[in-house]
Amino acid sequence: MRGAALGTPDRAEEDVMDMSFPPEIENFRQEVRSFFEAHLDAALVQAGSLSTGICSDYAPAMAWQKILHQQGWAAPHWPQAYGGTGWDPLRRYIFTSESARAGAPRLAPMGLGMIGPTLIVHGSQAQKDYYLPRILSGDDFWCQGYSEPGSGSDLASLSCRAERDGDDYIVSGTKIWTTMAHHANMIFALVRTDTTVKPQKGISFLLIDMTSPGIEVRPIITLSGDHEVNQVFFDGVRVPVANLVGAENDGWTVAKALLAFERSAAYAARLREKRDRIAALVISLGDPDLTGRLSELDVRLDALETSEFRIQAAHAAELAGHTAQQPDLSASARLKISGTELQQAFDTLTIEALGHQGLRWTAQARAQGALSNHAGPALAIMGMADYMSNRAASVYGGSNEIQRGIIAKQYLQM
Repeated sequence: MRGAALGTPDRAEEDVMDMSFPPEIENFRQEVRSFFEAHLDAALVQAGSLSTGICSDYAPAMAWQKILHQQGWAAPHWPQAYGGTGWDPLRRYIFTSESARAGAPRLAPMGLGMIGPTLIVHGSQAQKDYYLPRILSGDDFWCQGYSEPGSGSDLASLSCRAERDGDDYIVSGTKIWTTMAHHANMIFALVRTDTTVKPQKGISFLLIDMTSPGIEVRPIITLSGDHEVNQVFFDGVRVPVANLVGAENDGWTVAKALLAFERSAAYAARLREKRDRIAALVISLGDPDLTGRLSELDVRLDALETSEFRIQAAHAAELAGHTAQQPDLSASARLKISGTELQQAFDTLTIEALGHQGLRWTAQARAQGALSNHAGPALAIMGMADYMSNRAASVYGGSNEIQRGIIAKQYLQM
């Protein structure tokens, strides 16, 4: 990249910023590509390309996780001491980018990306020793019990109760929009353990076995026609006190750490792959409005990628220290806003570029083996499904309006 690109057109010709990677990083990139070429078969790639939502369908995602686990690559962001790779942020960035480029199935983030890092920071040694290896191997598949009917982004108003009874808590209530609960055998949940104090002060963080008596899972079918989310009911479910993470009534502290990990998810690599898929269509149309909007999104994507790299590096330092620090919620809030809104902007551009071709989409067209029966551009198969599924992206994980409130509170003292 030349200095002129940074706004200094009179810089000398030899004053050039070298944006290439050093040889050892390029060698690592080739190692990753070679591994993907050897282990990503056509069925896994197709399954990954036909999935909406935050992760790929359960079966192909878990098959791919087991392959990565055998290689020691299931959790690139975890410390080596807990089964991670120990990679620096640049190598993790390369791995994520190459995963998107190769079309690998997206792994479910609830275990590897949320509860795993949270246990590393806040869990007891017994919890780490037991759960972390099972998260890596896929023996435990997790879902997240945060939102409730009438208590979504206002998480502190939750009412799902946990009452102490000897060495157990008895949990009663409900959680909603629970991603992949119909496949999960474990759920991490926020529950109310004290109703006499300020709402945030009376919440605890529990690890609950989904096979426990008294749990019922009911499906919710989304606009895209997928069964990804559910409502979960707890009716007198017994949970060992040993499954409490952190102190009783201090679950809000644990929850904030987990939310920081959740909202700092990597967006840029997948968005860049999506951008590259639609660019040819947009340019071929010769519409200056669509082409101009693509250029604008390119700039936003570059900015997101830079911010994401910096925030992920900060999280890596926290995990490497295995210590709980005050999470920078405003940083993860900015990333969540930028990532989800850019995701929706690319979806909108895709639909507008497809025009009437996008209306040919049906949920059946995304079934395995159905691609040959679909007429129209390949983008049309996922264009409308992604558009409808990702409308929720600016709501789940804490709505973007809530994220703006977090930013205002920190920087404007509002």
